[in-house]
Formats: sequence, structure tokens, C-alpha cells
Amino acid sequence: MDLSRRDALAALAAAGVAGVAGAMVLDDDEGRNRGDGSLPDETLAALVAVAETVYPEAADGIEPFVETYVAGRIAADPAHREGVVTAVADLDATARDWVGAPLTDLGRSARDQLLRDLSVDVADPDPDGNLAAQVRFYLVNELLYAFYASPTGGRLVGIENPAGYPGGTESYQRGRMDDGDG
Repeated sequence: MDLSRRDALAALAAAGVAGVAGAMVLDDDEGRNRGDGSLPDETLAALVAVAETVYPEAADGIEPFVETYVAGRIAADPAHREGVVTAVADLDATARDWVGAPLTDLGRSARDQLLRDLSVDVADPDPDGNLAAQVRFYLVNELLYAFYASPTGGRLVGIENPAGYPGGTESYQRGRMDDGDG
């Protein structure tokens, strides 16, 4: 299933940053969100790599989805932006040290193993904690929230009515979302 920029905007609305999401503009030649929500290209690439690792394999359109969500999320919170940039840089440095390659050069299974070796999968999210806690807080949890809060992501994992996505009484009487519901 294809995640879209619209899905990212729905996830931003669920996160309470809809005003920022609505004000974002696409202003580079590749249609990427820049302006208040900009990150270095290598940081965005690493975020996409982490998302590709933690999202189900059936998810497509991850790059524009992540770019849109992260741009809106960090535009609303500059301190969060700094935490994301630092967590990505530290995770990439660890990948280079432990595996001998940048995070973005690793395959999905190698990235997954790196995250597990760091104990990110069992770490308590803490913006001031150790590397595993920061990666869990700024990267993994944030990306998973965006995925589950989006209509397409929710549908892909079988969540009938993700937070922030209207469904109404009819949605509670159906077993699963239909393709035309989002």
C-alpha cells in the first residue's frame, strides 16, 4: 500500500500540528518540504532508512511520507529537530563504527540488527537518555506514531480507525476499512 503526503498530513493532524502541516509548502524541484521543516539530506535519508526498517514490508511511498511528516513535526518544535539531528548522527556514527558503513548503506536486515544490538527495541524512550533511548524516542516511536496514525498505515496493519482519522458510527460496524475509506 502506498503511503502518501496526505497520510503524513493526517498523522500530523493527529499529533496536533495541523496548523503547521497546512502551512507547509513544497518548494524544491523534487517536491520536498523545505522551509521551516528542513533537515540535512543525510538526516532525511537516515530517517527514511529507519522507517523502511520498522514499517511493514508492504508499505510503499515511505520517502515522501517520512519527509512530509518530519518536516511538519520539526517545524512545530525546533528543540525536537535538534534531538532528531543528534540521534540520527549518533546512530549513523555507531553504524560506521560497528558495521563499517553508513546507516543508509545497510540493508533492511542489517539496520534491524543494528537497532536490536543497540537494544532500541526494548529501550524506554527518553530524550535525555542513552543512545538507544534517544533513538527510540526521536526516531522509532515518532516514525511508528506517524505510520499508525495515518489512514493508509492504519489500514495496512488492520487498525480500523486510527487516532485523528474520522470514521463515524459506520466504521465501528464494519470489520475492516475498505480501499475507498481513506
